[in-house]
Amino acid sequence: MDSQHPLYKEEHQRLQDTFQEIDQQRTDIGPVYRGNDYVEQVLEANREETRQRLQLLNNDPYFGRLDFQEEGKAEPLPLYIGKRGMDRKETGEPYVIDWRAPVASLFYSFTGGDDTVTYEAPEGTIQGDIHRKRNLSIRDKKLGRIVDSYERGGDNIGLNDDFLLYKLGDKKDNRLRDIVSTIQAEQDLIIRAPRYKALIIQGAAGSGKTTVALHRLAFLLYQYQQQIRAERMIIFAPNTMFLDYISGVLPELGVGNVKQTTFIEWALDRLNDNVRLATDNAEGHLWFSLAGTRPSIDDETPGRFKGTLAFKAWLDGKLASFEKHFLVDSPFEAWEGRVLKGDMIREWFEVEYRHYPLAARRDRLTARINRWLEMQLNTIGDPKIRKEKAKTSKQRLRAYTNKLPKTDALSFYQGIFASGTEEIPKKVLEGTQKYLKKGFAQPEDLAALVWIHYVFNGAENLAFDHVVVDEAQDVSPFQIALLNTFMNEPSFTILGDLAQGIHAYRGVQRWEELTAIFPDEYNSYHILKQSYRSTLEIIEFANRILPHTETGLPSAMPVFRSGDPVDVVRLENADEKIPFIDTFIRQNQARGMQTIAIIGRTDEECSRLHEELAQAGIDANLINAGQTQYRGGITIVPVYLAKGLEFDAVLVADTNDHQYALTPQDAKLLYVGCTRALHRLTLYYYGQETALLA
Repeated sequence: MDSQHPLYKEEHQRLQDTFQEIDQQRTDIGPVYRGNDYVEQVLEANREETRQRLQLLNNDPYFGRLDFQEEGKAEPLPLYIGKRGMDRKETGEPYVIDWRAPVASLFYSFTGGDDTVTYEAPEGTIQGDIHRKRNLSIRDKKLGRIVDSYERGGDNIGLNDDFLLYKLGDKKDNRLRDIVSTIQAEQDLIIRAPRYKALIIQGAAGSGKTTVALHRLAFLLYQYQQQIRAERMIIFAPNTMFLDYISGVLPELGVGNVKQTTFIEWALDRLNDNVRLATDNAEGHLWFSLAGTRPSIDDETPGRFKGTLAFKAWLDGKLASFEKHFLVDSPFEAWEGRVLKGDMIREWFEVEYRHYPLAARRDRLTARINRWLEMQLNTIGDPKIRKEKAKTSKQRLRAYTNKLPKTDALSFYQGIFASGTEEIPKKVLEGTQKYLKKGFAQPEDLAALVWIHYVFNGAENLAFDHVVVDEAQDVSPFQIALLNTFMNEPSFTILGDLAQGIHAYRGVQRWEELTAIFPDEYNSYHILKQSYRSTLEIIEFANRILPHTETGLPSAMPVFRSGDPVDVVRLENADEKIPFIDTFIRQNQARGMQTIAIIGRTDEECSRLHEELAQAGIDANLINAGQTQYRGGITIVPVYLAKGLEFDAVLVADTNDHQYALTPQDAKLLYVGCTRALHRLTLYYYGQETALLA
């Protein structure tokens, strides 16, 4: 827009006034206090928080303007919406509205029209009229694009599309970014949902599921700031590299101290690292993709079976029996004639200590018997006799307490599988016995082991205010039920895409498997069909693969952002592969693509590609299962690790009928690979093209 345009001049002046207000407030805070006075130290902590907020405001003060005329007011008031709020120092009036504030919800929920709108404020329902909705792009403290997506009385064709497409056209770097300026109405509904809900979100590839979940955390901390703390929130992601990829979103939203981890890491920490996994891959990745085989997936697959609520119920029966028979009905005889009756021991254990978890009851019982023994020894006047009795009785006490069962999760788990049972499918039982005998566990055992540890030891001061589970199609009902144990009431954001359920051997087939965990009043199911990541051509191409996943999911709905057609290229032989990849990289770099991915089927294939490209002088980053960081640039990645990431340009390697057979599981893998691309997608093969693209 021309700098002389009245609209530009108006907004430019408002921006300069904002920077002046920020500078004045920063100056008024004063210098940093470095003394030892406790009161001043507390005040300085508050001042430093304000400094940081103003610094972030100074970088990007606001992104939207909403002219709202509250009922009973003579004129509309222009409200500027930003990532953080700021009041004018002189008057105390809001100068920039925090995007999470109640009135800011109108900026996201308003979809046009002249009807009266309402929002819920602490003082009640507020209604009024919207006169203008304006999007503003500010970069490097300079005013860029200005788009009026609604003006009262105007034609308002294509509400929001212009600015949204402008933002979606940005090139990617190596971090996921916030979407505060472009949150859509269906996303905002999820973000602002009540705290005590188990939100289950089925979202198409590129629908912004992860970003919405992170924004929901920021909203909950704002809305319920007196009731919840960031330290008691936790995010479970599929792998540590993905955690690195999303690590910048919450700090950009002004949120810190939220725990971010994988379920495997969290579970091993809960078990005090006393359990060794029987896999070289700490991420528990798609084991059959490496072997090149495709086993059948059914409810007797170990990961599926051990992830069910039925398996948890079976464990609960074993734990109840263990507790019932924990004590033997025998007295403790300290020495001849001095006996603690078995009835008294059982009274202590089952009545007085019944509210403690089993390990604590065992410890308290041992301590109680020891105190009884000390009292008996104190009745002996002769020191020599007392010393002799003490030696004998202490030995007897150790022998007695050693007969009490161990309250160790792995030992208990080994025991119930070693005994064998007809209730466990034969292939699950035999496979589990094999590695448990060697002292190992597998990733699918971790939920059970942590549950046993919880039953034995209690919550151990661990409590969650809110839990985010990303890529939830690959987690089990048992895992979700376990996490729910550490809450007073369910407060979850569970998100995923069944069409991307590439770990079907351990994940869920239907979302009903998770909704069954919670009472009906806590369940809240949402579908995000709109895909914002990719161009129209890429999404329509990926939608051709979707029916082969046999999930019954509807096709993704693209935002009308057109780009290049998808190319499927047949190579005559393997010798053409490296020159073809080299050309693909160079062409896309010339077009300004900052992140380019070559997506292979397996780890081995990607390692070979990386080595061949290196020999050809092409520098690329190879991503493997143990990687903790995504660096951007040119990336070679196996498809199972590409999930959740996005790239400007994607080349899916070797899409022949051997690598991607006509099966639901391979369809999901190919669907994941194709939906990683934002602007450019190409596939190549030699031999016979996969029937999934027919």
